[in-house]
Amino acid sequence: MRLVNLTKRVMVNGGLRYCPVVEAANGRIRPDVVMVDGTEERHPEGSYYIDYREGEKRVRISVGKNAADAQSARLSKQAELNAVKAGLEILDAPVMIGGQTKHSLAAAIASYLEDVKLSKKPKTYSAYSTALNYFAESCRKQFVEDIDRKDMLRFSAFLRDEKDQSPRSVYNKFESMMAFLKLQGVRGLVGKTDWPRFTEESPEVYEREEISKFLDACEPNERLWFEFFLMTGMREQEVMYTYWSDINFAKCTVRVSHKPDRNWTPKAYKERTIPVPESLIASLKRLKPGHGNCNLVFATSGCRPKMDFLDCCKAVAKRAKLNPETFWLHKFRATFATWALWKQVDLKTVQSYLGHSDMESTMRYLKPAGHDHVREKMNSVFEGVSQ
Repeated sequence: MRLVNLTKRVMVNGGLRYCPVVEAANGRIRPDVVMVDGTEERHPEGSYYIDYREGEKRVRISVGKNAADAQSARLSKQAELNAVKAGLEILDAPVMIGGQTKHSLAAAIASYLEDVKLSKKPKTYSAYSTALNYFAESCRKQFVEDIDRKDMLRFSAFLRDEKDQSPRSVYNKFESMMAFLKLQGVRGLVGKTDWPRFTEESPEVYEREEISKFLDACEPNERLWFEFFLMTGMREQEVMYTYWSDINFAKCTVRVSHKPDRNWTPKAYKERTIPVPESLIASLKRLKPGHGNCNLVFATSGCRPKMDFLDCCKAVAKRAKLNPETFWLHKFRATFATWALWKQVDLKTVQSYLGHSDMESTMRYLKPAGHDHVREKMNSVFEGVSQ
């Protein structure tokens, strides 16, 4: 249940008005997009506000002009209100009960999320916030030290039965909660058999025919966006924070690098260089003159990272009369890896291009090829064996 609303105060018909924000398919706030009388409108002006109720009183607080910061503020307040709703009193200081020092679960959650907010990316903060919010709903314990194995087992069941989470999502949220408890000094609650289980699914990839149909339905700028995803294998945020200085036009490479001026770092702090086709470099050369002084390759009019690639992807799929549900951004990355492996690029090289820390992550993309030319090769292997 959402206890905290997020709006943006914008100018509508000559007057200021609080309008609901619009969320992308991945749950992020679409920057500067609000709903005005049932219609999406773009309003770069104004500030974001969270509002919630304290008893009969409605409280509204300004949370700045940045959409990601506003989303983080909403999640943080939501965590606090969920804790209170679950009957957990937020106590700043530990208390002594029966000779034992105990720490408020709600206060520990709030403090932990504040640290995550300061040290992690908004997407990571959102994941941890959701997991801990759900735990606060499922567990009625007031103190961290009182949490036991049954509380964790109930948490798994709560995620599965009450929140209708997939097995993988249950595992991820359970893991997030265990990381929180470890930091609180709580260890050894569960055994190996208590952890939720899930089946590691093989990554889905695009077929060449559907990629061609998809790209044919793109406008020129859209085609460049998604060719960039496909031909670099980069993660969404890596694409969002690509600078022109990362493009080496002479060597036909793209670099994933740290952006301290935007407080962004690659996953696991690993920088890397990826070779790309000359056709992509040629398209980027045509794009660059229109960008002025903005250092981002894919930017909004205010030189901020473009954050609605997923919405655009699904819109193109719909326009191409393809199923939008089967199109998402990470699938381009999976396709990059799989196609490279099919073309005999060695595992170690593909691992470096993807920025994986271990070979096992890359090996997930070793999918059997199912195309006609592969079947023809297999026919030739046994040619003449049977008559």
